Amino acid sequence: MRQVDHFIANRSGADSPAPTRKHQIWNPSTGEVQAEVALGDAALLQKAVDEAKKVQPAWAATNPQKRARVMFEFKRLVEANKQELAELLSSEHGKVVDDAHGDVQRGLEVIEFACGIPQALKGEYTQGAGPGIDVYSMRQPLGIGAGITPFNFPAMIPMWMFGMAIAAGNAFILKPSERDPSVPVRLAELFVEAGAPEGLLQVVHGDKEMVDAILDHPDIPAISFVGSSDIAQYIYSRGSANAKRVQAFGGAKNHGIVMPDADLDQVVNDLAGAAFGSAGERCMALPVVVPVGEDTADKLREKLLPAINALRVGVSNDPDAHYGPVVTPEHKARVEGWIDTAEKEGAEVVIDGRGFSLQGHEDGFFVGPTLLDRVTTDMESYKEEIFGPVLQIVRAKDFEDAVRLPSEHQYGNGVAIFTRNGHAAREFASRVNVGMVGINVPIPVPVSYHSFGGWKRSGFGDIDQYGMEGLKFWTKAKKVTQRWPDGGGDGSNAFVIPTMG
Repeated sequence: MRQVDHFIANRSGADSPAPTRKHQIWNPSTGEVQAEVALGDAALLQKAVDEAKKVQPAWAATNPQKRARVMFEFKRLVEANKQELAELLSSEHGKVVDDAHGDVQRGLEVIEFACGIPQALKGEYTQGAGPGIDVYSMRQPLGIGAGITPFNFPAMIPMWMFGMAIAAGNAFILKPSERDPSVPVRLAELFVEAGAPEGLLQVVHGDKEMVDAILDHPDIPAISFVGSSDIAQYIYSRGSANAKRVQAFGGAKNHGIVMPDADLDQVVNDLAGAAFGSAGERCMALPVVVPVGEDTADKLREKLLPAINALRVGVSNDPDAHYGPVVTPEHKARVEGWIDTAEKEGAEVVIDGRGFSLQGHEDGFFVGPTLLDRVTTDMESYKEEIFGPVLQIVRAKDFEDAVRLPSEHQYGNGVAIFTRNGHAAREFASRVNVGMVGINVPIPVPVSYHSFGGWKRSGFGDIDQYGMEGLKFWTKAKKVTQRWPDGGGDGSNAFVIPTMG
């Protein structure tokens, strides 16, 4: 059976003692175990930290333009190997290959931003802030950063993290999901091939034992996490208690508001991709649609039925499939359990994806597209994240109701409004209590030179991912106040604190 090992200083775990613990990696399309990944511990993490400490000071001292050249070459290598990466990703995650290409591409866009690190790192300068006094600032790396990434984007989210951190002068230790760890290891191999020093980007595998070791390690000052909200809150609390800088992004229950004047054909087309693409396993999926008014709701439902029934579920390498299986048998059971719960709570199961079986792949982890109507805010299936190919219809009475629903939900990651009314869109975007807003855009993930981050239980910490926010997270600002005395000894040019005088 294929073995996936750690990647420490450009070496696999072959020179370490045989791992005592391993985790199975499924092929979600067939339901078979295709590989095993070694699970590390605090001792293995210490090896990675030791290697990072050897290389990071010299990397930080490398001028930003030379660091950018490594990022440029890494970008070229990822593009040259994109098909291989997408197929490897699909085989472990289950998303279709075209979707996997998007996973890689959205990560590459942040790498593209990191290629401009010389410009981004420039500080501020004020001449003559006081008598003969100049003030300037510089951004310096923190040392060693760590990333703990989820299964649903095994290429994109690691690149979001390590691209910015390394370009800014840090070393980086990545702990990817043990469910689909092969692509992160391959990215680390390509990073060394791009000219990065050995030990600059390392990959360690593990479960909670490894996560806790990262959270407690005194030589890791900053941690970025994406995953469920309960774990995000745990990581934020424990990391902050250890005086670390932490950004921890959690779950989501993104709403799509449909105004009466919306183009319903476009809405249905957008919902098909946003709710069911990648089998709904996206933190920016759109699993709740909120039509405003009963007439809008009835018309939307009528148009959704044929569109959802036309969705093709297939194996991950089926070029005609709209989406593939979910990641593990446990996740399949969890999603179907939420459909059970919704039905018991009184939701109308309009299209039922439970018990879906794909001919020739009966053991695969497939869930059929599911549509639930008459969902209400007191239902647990509405309150919690399902993270599967399930679309819920929550009917709003009016515009105020539509603003209130996402604003009062425990999650505040993303929201979208579909309308032709500019005033309604502007009012909604201004008032809704959610971190990322789409206006006629179903999945409002900001481009790489802005920043990504949700509110409420979707995001713990004050600084967002990538863009200039990401640069701030992975660096610390140093402020310098300087003067060059003229050598006079009478004290006339002495001062206690600079003033504007």
